[in-house]
Amino acid sequence: MQFAKRLEKIPPYLFAEIIQRQNELIAQGVDIINMGIGDPDKPTPNHILQVMHQAIEDASMHNYPPYRGTKEFRETAAKWMENRFGVTGLNPDTEIVSSIGSKEAIHNTFLAFVEPGDYTLIPDPGYPVYRTSTIFAGGESFAMPLKAENGFLPDLSSIPEEVAHKAKLLWINYPNNPTGALATLEFLEELVAFCKQYDILLCHDHAYSEMAYDGYKPPSVLQIPGAKDVALEFHSLSKSYNMTGWRVGFVAGNSVGIQGLAQVKTNVDSGVFKAIQQAAIAAYSNTTETELQAIMSVYQNRRDIIINGLQSLGWAIQPPKATLYVWTPVPGGYSSIEFVNLLLDKCGIVVPPGSGYGVYGEGFFRIALTISDERLREGIQRMRDAGIRYV
Repeated sequence: MQFAKRLEKIPPYLFAEIIQRQNELIAQGVDIINMGIGDPDKPTPNHILQVMHQAIEDASMHNYPPYRGTKEFRETAAKWMENRFGVTGLNPDTEIVSSIGSKEAIHNTFLAFVEPGDYTLIPDPGYPVYRTSTIFAGGESFAMPLKAENGFLPDLSSIPEEVAHKAKLLWINYPNNPTGALATLEFLEELVAFCKQYDILLCHDHAYSEMAYDGYKPPSVLQIPGAKDVALEFHSLSKSYNMTGWRVGFVAGNSVGIQGLAQVKTNVDSGVFKAIQQAAIAAYSNTTETELQAIMSVYQNRRDIIINGLQSLGWAIQPPKATLYVWTPVPGGYSSIEFVNLLLDKCGIVVPPGSGYGVYGEGFFRIALTISDERLREGIQRMRDAGIRYV
């Protein structure tokens, strides 16, 4: 048996080599501090759990769900978009579809719109699924460099005309994984205008829409006048409500984009369990701002522990205003992978190298704020004891 040729184009799993070395150290009795995975460590809020408990006792929840999501869930998503972003007029029947988290919907959007010979415009560094899904769809990805000097925003003027004319999708993700960067409404306006000019579907992966601190509220691309002509926005309950394992979210925006995505989904999945949709409705409808901010305060405090600790070791970095991550430059004289291996060998700390997120991620590493305050402090102390500083 032989794998399909497309698998030969898929890059090695980001953590493969690191995990192998980590397992070797664990076998030797080393206590590993894993700062690598963006998976919230706190439980799902109780009011969401209670709705789920009730829903699974209801036999009407046990059969196949509607492919696009229950009407109540889609209406709730539309109402949440209005309350949260001021985005009015979303049609729950034609402009919203449920998703099994974000990852599934992101991948299926590529299958719906990308063919051999088409380009996708993807951020670098960025979520690896953008690149691998381009490969699965038979397209060619064109990297949009995210550089510190540009605030980790893509320079649209650097995209060649011939690439822009052949591009089917342009992907953005703000607040950004892995950099933690933010996008202004003015930049979102620029993106909408660019995609209208070249007839490109603008896809905003908004997985971290609620993961923000210091009073900052990330905007939606659908706030831009006329954005629905060209834009889809991907929302997930995974990070904001500590629901990564529940696999539920929605996509909203351009009706043609929704139609294409829904057509793929009806052929490859059977929708989200209705009881989970009921729990998601509770999350969007019944979670107070106070409750949401209590979740965010946990990560904000962890962010401050890491930022203060790294600053004490010589890193001149500022606290990010959003996401679960701190995007950090490696000290001089090291590549990303060399420094990550140093942290693992000298400190028993696991973090991913920036190069794992793309060519332009080289020179950085990412810290996830998904372990306890105590373990984060211990990680900083281990770095201090090992003499690791930013020079």
